[in-house]
Amino acid sequence: MLELVQNAGIRSPLTNDPLYVVVEGPIGVGKTTLVHRLKERMDAHLVLEVVEENPFLSQFYTNPKRYAFQTQLFFLMSRFRQQKELFDEGCEVQGDFLADYHLLKDRIFAELTLEDEELALYESVYESLAMCIRKPDVLIYLTADEKSLIERIERRARPFEKDFDRRYLARLSERYQHHFSAYSDTPLLKLNTTRINYVTDQKPIDEIYKEVRRLATNWRAGLGIEACISSNFK
Repeated sequence: MLELVQNAGIRSPLTNDPLYVVVEGPIGVGKTTLVHRLKERMDAHLVLEVVEENPFLSQFYTNPKRYAFQTQLFFLMSRFRQQKELFDEGCEVQGDFLADYHLLKDRIFAELTLEDEELALYESVYESLAMCIRKPDVLIYLTADEKSLIERIERRARPFEKDFDRRYLARLSERYQHHFSAYSDTPLLKLNTTRINYVTDQKPIDEIYKEVRRLATNWRAGLGIEACISSNFK
């Protein structure tokens, strides 16, 4: 059962305006699965990150220090181009948008993988690009316990994740928690997915969708960030 804890007891009416909803979280948490399930509920356009096309990714997993900067810069530019197209074309396309990543994820990964001088250069590029993309109406932040993350990574069996470093995953989860503990840029729905079955159960999807609409409506009504954050965290 999905039980949401809302920061404010405000129930605004649902809006019919198109939404841009982003799902974020560490590797293996179920971002793309949730996006596809929500698409069925929202009839939205999908914006999916391209992972396998990064030519440096497999080399990064075997030699992180050597290939970290190339890997991060490729991801940043690739995702920025995709996000910029969404910003430029969003007004012409009818309907909602659903994305399984936010540009912020690049910064989180960069903090873990880059040396100080590389990170400083990367962040100067990131800050310039981040100002040119569309902010989501609602960001859904997913987390899960380490055991669940590892099981999901192993289940999807991507070749370049075969020798995945569990210590890196733990550090990555910590960085996500750090960033989203103080996140206030947009409405935020925080979900611990360890015990939520939205793969085959429709009820959590309906509840998540309803909450997304509520948070977006509160934000557009100018109610402030306190009325636009909820979670199932205990």
